[in-house]
Amino acid sequence: MKGLKDRVAIVTGAARGIGRAVAQRLFEEGMCVMLADIDPKGETTALAIGPEERVLFTECDVSEKLDVRNALAATIDAFGDVNVLVNNAGILGGSGFLDLSEADLDRVLGVNLKGTFLMSQAVAKHMVERVEAGGKPGVSPGAIVNMSSVNAVFALPDQVAYSVSKAAISQLTRASALALAEYGIRVNAVGPGSIQTDMLAGVANDPAAKRKLLSRTPMKRIGNPAEIAALVAFLASDEASYITGQTVYADGGRLPLNYVVKTD
Repeated sequence: MKGLKDRVAIVTGAARGIGRAVAQRLFEEGMCVMLADIDPKGETTALAIGPEERVLFTECDVSEKLDVRNALAATIDAFGDVNVLVNNAGILGGSGFLDLSEADLDRVLGVNLKGTFLMSQAVAKHMVERVEAGGKPGVSPGAIVNMSSVNAVFALPDQVAYSVSKAAISQLTRASALALAEYGIRVNAVGPGSIQTDMLAGVANDPAAKRKLLSRTPMKRIGNPAEIAALVAFLASDEASYITGQTVYADGGRLPLNYVVKTD
């Protein structure tokens, strides 16, 4: 896609699932990619995606400011710049509203919301410094893509912290897009529906649960991580040069659905 080749990206939560698919797609688009994840398996993922000259891994807890700073520094040291940030790191918190503990609330919001903010702020400051130094003629100053969810709109009573965090990410996307527009830096978000990842494995392997899931999905199938990665790549590219502050939902038609659809 236009404007990605020979650029540099950081992808958080990239050890597996959607994050891995995003890192793979950006590599295929010609980018150098830093995989940032708390899971050390990210190193194996990086080696599987491409050569060390273009794909590296750094262990990073996005909820920790020092880790964020170190991940940014490692990326600049290795590749010289950062042009794209994909905030994909996210966790669930398995408690209902009445039973949700303060610790679990802090843990989920710490990764999903605070982590997205810390990474965005750190990378945006670097991008702004580059713009104020004159930048490179004809080169986009940067793009940030956050990972929201259809659960930013829908509510899950047994995943209160997760739902709240994803709704907040959509608003953070709008606010940061407005703040960074004057520098030409774009910020958008992707809101996946039901995607075939480890998080969904239990549902996908349970026939009754899968039927229920498909009954709320007009396209009658579970999405693939590569489909989300394609949307992320588009939003990060110059082909989306006039799009900012938006959350684009890739959900098989779930959000517009008022009723359920018939399943086999």
